[in-house]
Amino acid sequence: MPSKNMLRKGGRRQSVRAEYRATRGVETEPAAIVPVLDLDEDTEIEDGVRSFEADAAAAGLRLDVYLAQAIPEISRSRVQMLIEAGQVRVDGAAAKTRQKLHGGEAIEIEGEPHPAPLHAVAEEIPLDILYEDKFLAVVNKPAGMMVHAGAGSTDDARNRGTLVNALLFHMAKLSEAGGELRPGIVHRLDKQTSGAIVVAKDDATHRKLGEMFSMRRVTKTYIALLHGTLAKDNVTVDLPIARDMVRRTRMTTRRADGRSAVSHIHVVERLATRYGAFTLVEVRIETGRTHQIRVHAQSLGHPVVGDTLYGAPRMMHLVASKKDAELPTDEASIGLERNFLHAAHLEFAHPQTGKALLVEAPLAQELEELLARLRTERA
Repeated sequence: MPSKNMLRKGGRRQSVRAEYRATRGVETEPAAIVPVLDLDEDTEIEDGVRSFEADAAAAGLRLDVYLAQAIPEISRSRVQMLIEAGQVRVDGAAAKTRQKLHGGEAIEIEGEPHPAPLHAVAEEIPLDILYEDKFLAVVNKPAGMMVHAGAGSTDDARNRGTLVNALLFHMAKLSEAGGELRPGIVHRLDKQTSGAIVVAKDDATHRKLGEMFSMRRVTKTYIALLHGTLAKDNVTVDLPIARDMVRRTRMTTRRADGRSAVSHIHVVERLATRYGAFTLVEVRIETGRTHQIRVHAQSLGHPVVGDTLYGAPRMMHLVASKKDAELPTDEASIGLERNFLHAAHLEFAHPQTGKALLVEAPLAQELEELLARLRTERA
């Protein structure tokens, strides 16, 4: 016998379809698009409590779903954590995760979510330290290393092998301004992105660096290899980025309520090879949105090599020819088990001394090897 809580036949498909259309720019009912809140401008703050009114688009949505869409900085699991801890009130009453909204309710959020500490331990993991003084360090993070473990993780294996674990071993002191989960961490790089990341050793330096990133006074330049041939030598992508409503692990430029994001792309080299066409680029980002370069590259129709999440092929095959038919399989196809994306340069004024710093991270070996391979197989 069907559960009374099950959706009616076809209901699940219909609801997903509506969200999918919203992410693809197809017109839908206004209530399907939830405006993103700017926590600094759209909310009132008093004694650590943020107050705002639920948008009309919240009508019919569960409270946790609405807040996760309206405040992209906070994941749905963190929203539920806040609600369960009694830190969210709706019209003055303690909120419930599953309660439905009508739009117009007065919502209050007190403080920040407090996940259980990860108890990260120091691990003797090699670090490529590019610059270090008593205030900060810049590290060349390898691809495959998470910056810190995921919030709320209780799996010992996931709490190990991160940049935080390595930093705790190599450095006597790290800032605590980012909380217990992220000692020293001022900004992040995706797990499969390598390159320069700055780390703060004390809280004052951390706060100053955080302000510099927020005010866009840190120049961040990446190296990326894109599929296809980028026609223009210089391209600026100015498209807002938001969470994909259907595939929550992805971001998208197709929602009108995304957060502003700007990437400046400069062509370094165009490669016409027997594995296809590629463009090596430098990308300077003004903002630091989640997956920003990867999403902006996809929006141009030129995904980052290795980035299967955003449309890059898993393997690159030689253009078929009589000669190629005799090649061993491992030579006929090549792949990359990471994204060809590398944080190559960080440039900023030292937050304590004012000294101009330019730190460069050499390209990872696997990226150099792929480039060399492509250059020897020119069409």
